[in-house]
Amino acid sequence: MGCTSCSTGKDGQPKGCKNNGTCGTDSCNKLTVFDWLSNMTLPTGATPFNWVEVRFKNGRKVYYKNTENLTLSIGDVVATQAASGHDIGMVTLSGELVKVQMKRKKISEKPEDVFKIYRKASQRDIDIWVEAREKEELMKVKARQFAIDLRLKMKISDIEFQGDASKATFYYTADERVDFRELIKLFAREFRTRIEMKQIGLRQEAARLGGIGSCGRELCCSTWLTDFRSVNTSAARYQQLSLNPLKLAGQCGKLKCCLNYELDAYLDALKSFPKTEVKLRTEKGTAVCQKTDIFKGHMWYAYEGEWMNWHVLTTDQANEIIAKNTKKEKVASLEEYASELIVDTKVDFENVVGQDSLTRFDKPKNQSRSKNNKRKNNNRNNRNNKKPRPQNNNAK
Repeated sequence: MGCTSCSTGKDGQPKGCKNNGTCGTDSCNKLTVFDWLSNMTLPTGATPFNWVEVRFKNGRKVYYKNTENLTLSIGDVVATQAASGHDIGMVTLSGELVKVQMKRKKISEKPEDVFKIYRKASQRDIDIWVEAREKEELMKVKARQFAIDLRLKMKISDIEFQGDASKATFYYTADERVDFRELIKLFAREFRTRIEMKQIGLRQEAARLGGIGSCGRELCCSTWLTDFRSVNTSAARYQQLSLNPLKLAGQCGKLKCCLNYELDAYLDALKSFPKTEVKLRTEKGTAVCQKTDIFKGHMWYAYEGEWMNWHVLTTDQANEIIAKNTKKEKVASLEEYASELIVDTKVDFENVVGQDSLTRFDKPKNQSRSKNNKRKNNNRNNRNNKKPRPQNNNAK
């Protein structure tokens, strides 16, 4: 899905809205929210909620009160109140769903915290805004060079101009506290505008810049994920993932947020599993857990001193042995439990769509080729060995 300007241009080439998927008119909006209350009518006598959600650069969203009762719809460019001057943004949400979003994000509706929408942006407002946005990339290159010259341990990741071009916000990341007073003086002297420095985390930096993850899709933090929960290495251990930093870390250098997506399902499945550090006491010897399979519910145990011989048990069988051990009883051996486990290797699926077999490349084709070559050679030899028939000269 996309906006109306993401149609096809000349020669079948995509025209696009030139916003790289971050336009504000439809579902290609960055961090968009589907307005599932838009087609519902309000009860009689109820007044519509007069707050709107306005998006700025790189998914930054602020909620404003529509005090002028303007007729606003998604995609409208509006001039909004700022700390000084005004800012330009796009309306991304209106109506009753804005109240739900404000309640979820714990945003107050008190008069002292209210920011207002002045008007719909005029053409002059848009021209000033677009001209300021075009300066940001060149400013970012110069700003990074200034920081390098001053030997400051910081990285300037993004620059955002206010809509009236009266202020520029520099977003930076740093591992420690940075004294950038001299840097601000250089910025003010070079760029001739008010400067604001704002430090952000590594996850926020990745969300602002965007990118493609190892899964092949756009980063979750730049498309739909708004709350950043802490991710621990224990999440990878519970899911039995290899603790490889190169595979577990995202583009921000932190652990991937998707490690938390299925963690609750793994924790629920592990409730029926006995602890791996619990040893099984048998008459044959003491067995130690070597491996678990969460999906099949199997556990592999090996006797102490016989580490190469593993015996597979189900979780019920392991719990049964542990229950007997708590009563100071021992089972004979693990083999009598492992023999009861029958492995079903029958294929349960059928080829109903005419797909090729996945094992079609496993069988070598040299035998069939050699047979065909032998047949060709035999036929060729038979033709050469045949003697020509003598001609009958006495034939009339």
